[in-house]
Amino acid sequence: MCLGIPGRVVDMVDPAQDLAKVDVNGVQRAISVRLLAGTGLQVGDWVLVHVGFAMARIDEDEAKLTLEQVRKMGADYVNEIEAFSASEIA
Repeated sequence: MCLGIPGRVVDMVDPAQDLAKVDVNGVQRAISVRLLAGTGLQVGDWVLVHVGFAMARIDEDEAKLTLEQVRKMGADYVNEIEAFSASEIA
């Protein structure tokens, strides 16, 4: 199963390449924020992450609610966090 999971932007790693570092449940990875280019994305914003891309900007309340719901999925959530932890943008 593939999920979009909330992550908080912690660093704009390479603005020219639209790369930002996000924190998802304590795991930090660089992801592409190209789909959100021109939206004023900043450190501290929440995004919905799927397969290494920020798909949408979401507010903190939505992020917390989504995290609460996906944690209830048990093994699927654990698998998604493990996949995120093992991923890298080349």
